Amino acid sequence: MKNILQTLTSLKIVSKSTVEIFSTKTRDNSDCKVFRDKVSGVLYITQYDDKQTEDYKKGSYKTLDDPQIHANYKKIDDVERRIFEYKKYYVNKDICDVGCGSGLFLQSAMINAKSVSGVEIQENYLDLLNSNKITSFKSIQKHSKAFDTVFMFHTLEHISDPMSLLKSVKNSLQKSNGKVVIEVPHANDFLISSLADQQFIDFTLWSKHLVLHTRNSLRLMLEAAGFSNVIIQGVQRFPLSNTLTWLSKSKPGGHETNLSMIDSPELHNAYENCLRKIDETDTLVAVASI
Repeated sequence: MKNILQTLTSLKIVSKSTVEIFSTKTRDNSDCKVFRDKVSGVLYITQYDDKQTEDYKKGSYKTLDDPQIHANYKKIDDVERRIFEYKKYYVNKDICDVGCGSGLFLQSAMINAKSVSGVEIQENYLDLLNSNKITSFKSIQKHSKAFDTVFMFHTLEHISDPMSLLKSVKNSLQKSNGKVVIEVPHANDFLISSLADQQFIDFTLWSKHLVLHTRNSLRLMLEAAGFSNVIIQGVQRFPLSNTLTWLSKSKPGGHETNLSMIDSPELHNAYENCLRKIDETDTLVAVASI
């Protein structure tokens, strides 16, 4: 099985001469090193084994095992944002969500989409999706139709061989105007890059996030997979209340406390726009065509 380092090296995103150890541990593994390329800024992990694949199938790494209740505040907030922002990519379209979890986005999009389909390897989620009439398989190659849009929300960073997945996605798209919409965590997150908040760094580094992308690394990967017209934008998922809580209390979840009262739409838009100017949002969104 290919590891992420082979892919990053082949695309000249990282090199042996410019790599340094960024951390000697992740939040869930004290023996897992995280590397950083000093030129590209990409963060990555080389460790991946079959146990992680089994974890994904069983969902054993999650704190909430019941797919019916695995819809916390942040997941609902993300779905609402995506439904608003990505309308032109799902209205009257045949769409597929790769790594769709319990299918919250698809359930919301299906009202206006032509058809919705899913790809998910967690077994209880897969059963739930199909029982909810969302045709889903463990691989996008199992789907017989060609899609207008394939979505991947915080999925690509978990894949040890992302090029194979991207090429499979490309082959599953309509040849005329098929598109992919991808969200990934950003290596230049404000709390990592400018603030160097060690508590946040210790928390956000996770053995299942094999790579944290920059704009350039995400673009290079998509273009190498055969996509064109790649547009990348910064998005700030977590509001200012979350950042302030990291700085004041060294823990996450500020957006779920009374401090969240400051998170008006106006403030969040201003905060997001400021972070976009310095390219330090917590998330990158790529839209690309075939």
